[in-house]
Amino acid sequence: MSKSFLPALQQALRRSFQSLESSQKQWASVAAECAPLLVSLGNLAEQSRALSAVQLSSTPLKVFPDLEDRLKFKLIQAADVLLSKLHEKMTSLQSVRDSVSNQVSAVVQLYQQNLDHLDLQAATERSAIVPSVADMMAWLQDAERHYRQQFLRRKALLQTLKAEELSQLESISKRWNSLENPSAERHVSDMLCKVSFFLESG
Repeated sequence: MSKSFLPALQQALRRSFQSLESSQKQWASVAAECAPLLVSLGNLAEQSRALSAVQLSSTPLKVFPDLEDRLKFKLIQAADVLLSKLHEKMTSLQSVRDSVSNQVSAVVQLYQQNLDHLDLQAATERSAIVPSVADMMAWLQDAERHYRQQFLRRKALLQTLKAEELSQLESISKRWNSLENPSAERHVSDMLCKVSFFLESG
């Protein structure tokens, strides 16, 4: 790797990791905002099940013949509002995913455009405070893959949900949480820890 190109590539890597650090925090923040919405959807599904289990015609409420339909309609309306809010959160998660993808793509493109100036020794050389270029490139691609998969899995789950089918919403919070990949998230945190001195040296 030519000495003139190495600083430019390291600077690009530094920017990417700084952006990744910000993206990780933003992803966690949006994910936390999704949690109460998912719990509320589950609660609406429970209310719908309870309503279906009660024979209103056998209660004093039978004087309101359309009450059950009106209550169901209100539950569906509430579910529709919550699903709309979740879709808004997905837009925010997509922005995070796109930010990570764009940063990683820019570094990979820079790397590939200068392959003629690279040599294996310089690309794999590391020190106590600076990981090798090869390691950092691999870590960024791991992070990009993680957030891309997380977004696509959650998007696929939400696409199966309909407000009028309240029964399928009862386990939504558990299904959403099952999509998490704690080991991949820890890997992102670990890589950010490993590059902390490198980021400060810039």
